[in-house]
Amino acid sequence: MTQIIKGGNLPLSGEPMRVAVVRRSGGPGSPEVDAAALLVDASGKVRGQGDLVFYNQPEHAGSGVRLLGNAQGEGGVSADWLEIDPGRIEPSVERIVISASCDGGTFGQIRDLYMQAVSASAGEQLALYAIEDATTETAILLGEFYRRDGGWKFRAVGQGYASGLPGLAADFGFTVPDEELGDEAADEPDPEPLPRTLPPAPPLPADAQPPVAEPAPEPVPQAEAVPQPQAAPQPMPVAEPVPAVDSDPVAKADGPVLAPAAPFGGPAFPRNALPVDFGPEFPYFEQSGEGNEVIHVEVDIPAGFVVVDVAVKGDGYTEIITLNHRNRDDTSIFYSYIDDVRGRCITDHHGLAPLRMRIRTENKWTVSVRPVSTLQELNDKIEGRGPDVLAHTGDTMDIGIRHRGDEHGDGVFEVKALRQNGKRDDVFYKYDRGRGSAPLTEGPRLLLIRASGAWTITPRPVGSGGFWNRRR
Repeated sequence: MTQIIKGGNLPLSGEPMRVAVVRRSGGPGSPEVDAAALLVDASGKVRGQGDLVFYNQPEHAGSGVRLLGNAQGEGGVSADWLEIDPGRIEPSVERIVISASCDGGTFGQIRDLYMQAVSASAGEQLALYAIEDATTETAILLGEFYRRDGGWKFRAVGQGYASGLPGLAADFGFTVPDEELGDEAADEPDPEPLPRTLPPAPPLPADAQPPVAEPAPEPVPQAEAVPQPQAAPQPMPVAEPVPAVDSDPVAKADGPVLAPAAPFGGPAFPRNALPVDFGPEFPYFEQSGEGNEVIHVEVDIPAGFVVVDVAVKGDGYTEIITLNHRNRDDTSIFYSYIDDVRGRCITDHHGLAPLRMRIRTENKWTVSVRPVSTLQELNDKIEGRGPDVLAHTGDTMDIGIRHRGDEHGDGVFEVKALRQNGKRDDVFYKYDRGRGSAPLTEGPRLLLIRASGAWTITPRPVGSGGFWNRRR
């Protein structure tokens, strides 16, 4: 039997393996999970900094252990895969410890978490261990591969930590020099992708009773439809925030802030700290329709930057183009291939005549026009999907970025900073899914986001990058 319970162990053949840390996504706002491996000697300690394989150090120098990357399956199933070849592990290594860490929440918020080892050549399951008692842990020692009588065995551990991956690694003697903790590291190439077909976790036998759990460290308290409103101007009341659509945020006071759905009928947020002359104030305008159409914004809008919110129900290409005084196409300000897209963009309106735009789509849509004073400000972790615009009015900062790409893990993620004078500064660019970081100069700025899928942006103090901060 290859599925075991906490504290159980089983023999292995010693053949090359692929090991997956599998879980099911809880939707936008769910914590991020990362897999890692530590190679330890007979003393139970790592021999040096290279004995940790994780997101910033994806391959061991001996090439016996490496992190392959993330794969997506049906139903929100996701897995981080490692490759382990016991035959290439140095003789001084007695154990390979497999762990998972949680960013932006705890493992009590993660569903269907399990670890699985399969044959690298045949795909046959070698071991499976499901975690069913996670609560406030931010890192879990899932299990370990260890030498015994000239061969290898696997033991299911399930020990939790409230101190994240750094605390777990420190338990095995892992330390980072002080000078590395504050240095921003260079980008690493993305790991090679794996097939996106993941095996489901079989249920534990009904008669399986787990042994008494070892004590863990003390826990640390811690059908959408496109709306069809009337196209009519409105005053600028201070309205309650509009909730995000198609999201299942975790109720956590210090958790991530979800990017809202495109607002209709009132401001999505209270006014931000952008200068009053960064963009004009005017009543909202909304219009709904289906298919290609010209949008005549029947609101008097002075010159300046204007926010355009777009909501489309259906798949296929969507584009918004401003029209010139001759009613001809002028500037493309929004485009996306995302299904059921809800995003936003900016146009620099000349103010000499009513704003006119052309929408190109085969689906039902709603477009809203509103002032930049209602944009969300980048002062906390923000998650979104597709094109967006944020306000940055604070000091110089670093931003951590994660882009999940489209359904194939492909596509572009780009951030540009728009100054009040119209100059656009390149901040970040990446193709395909992955992580990265970038410096952001002092505001005020509008952050223009171009994205092919879901993304996360996290503001950080300047110089906070280092060994543990993700480099891609």
